[in-house]
Amino acid sequence: MTAIAEGRNTPELDARAGFEKLATYPYQIVTWVDDSGYPMSVVVEAAVAPAGLTATFSPPAGLTVPADRPVSLTGSHIHPQPGYGYDERRHVTVWGHATTDGEGITLTGSSAWGWDEAEVPFFEYSERSLAQSRRYFDALSAERGTPVKPKLSFGFLTLRTTRLPFLTATIIPVVLGILIAASHGAFDLVAAALTVIGAAFVQLGLNVANDVFDTVQGADDANVTPTKFSGGSRVIQYGLVSLRQMAGLATVFYVLAGAIGLVLLATHGSTALLVIGVVGIIVSLGYTAPPLKLVYRGLGEIAVAIGFGPMMLLGAYVVQTGGTLSWEPFVASIPVALLVALILYVNEIPDRRGDALAGKRTLPVRFSRQVVISGYNVAVTAAYVALAVGVVAGILPVPTLLMLLTIPIALRVSRGLAPNYDSPYGLMAIMGTNVQLHLRAGLLLLAAYVIVIVASVLAPSLDLFVG
Repeated sequence: MTAIAEGRNTPELDARAGFEKLATYPYQIVTWVDDSGYPMSVVVEAAVAPAGLTATFSPPAGLTVPADRPVSLTGSHIHPQPGYGYDERRHVTVWGHATTDGEGITLTGSSAWGWDEAEVPFFEYSERSLAQSRRYFDALSAERGTPVKPKLSFGFLTLRTTRLPFLTATIIPVVLGILIAASHGAFDLVAAALTVIGAAFVQLGLNVANDVFDTVQGADDANVTPTKFSGGSRVIQYGLVSLRQMAGLATVFYVLAGAIGLVLLATHGSTALLVIGVVGIIVSLGYTAPPLKLVYRGLGEIAVAIGFGPMMLLGAYVVQTGGTLSWEPFVASIPVALLVALILYVNEIPDRRGDALAGKRTLPVRFSRQVVISGYNVAVTAAYVALAVGVVAGILPVPTLLMLLTIPIALRVSRGLAPNYDSPYGLMAIMGTNVQLHLRAGLLLLAAYVIVIVASVLAPSLDLFVG
């Protein structure tokens, strides 16, 4: 069993395990550094004795294997897939010292290193090699006297650092709140634009701050199975952006959001907007930051539901209405809140091993596989039930039932959780579908209110409420 499979962040093997694996390869490569400092490698056919931690092979023709320095034997396998790449990748290397006798050369091993794709997926293997990569870049920087680190183009780095594509989680509820207010006869274009921009800055600040606090508290470093939907942006772990730079960027986003919030308070202020703004800031900052650390206490889903549901939607609504509250935007926020919370919920599943090591007690860390899957089914059902009840009660207009068209998407997510629960990379497609569920449900709700607004203009007498 490799150290990787046991959960440590190194590809080291027990020496005996290394020799056992080496014995499965028909040929090996013996490697050493010659007197001039150049690496020397040659293929040999070794007789491997795992019990004695030895491997014996004939002397390479015309070469002398040194006895006064480390020598290694490597076995490897790779299977090409035309048009695809490679699979079945595995390798093992044992280190030791060589001695020569009349029967050949014997390497007596002391350590081993290796990887088997059947045991550890390639992407996880890459993540587990980050510490080694950082040491390499640090050594290279010291040797050259100038910083050497990985780089991305500014555009891709911006997308990765801020996670801009996930802004739909903010745009959907904010625009929905604005449309509901417009359906009530209240609309201010400048205020609407400022609300969208300010809310976007809040989410960008939250995204970046999460990376900062998860790094400081060890959660992202402990996570060796990140995906494009989970595990953070990884820009700090990959050396693309420093922790200090990320902290500064988060501060800038929050300051910009605060400035826009103050403008809206000054021009469209109300007690309701002030309360919503203060609660929103507390929830945003307390999501990963001490002392609240809501997501570390298993309260992340509740925080996300509140922040990206009622807070965003009602906040946008009261800006337009001058502080007037209504049951309609609150009820409309419930399915949005549940579906966005379920994005976090599903994304936490592949992170649960690293989160547990870092003391991040998310719901998938706390509960069993069956409970987590059942929890998804209950919550997604509740989103549709809340919508239907709102329509039957006459609080939401009939066109909002368009959101029910997304039920097949929810079923695909539900059915995909169990077979992929323990496969982070298999689960990635399910996480993507779950993001699409929130996006498409939100777009259908937006379309429903566009229908309501258009109908109110073209057919003022038409009642789209059944209550």
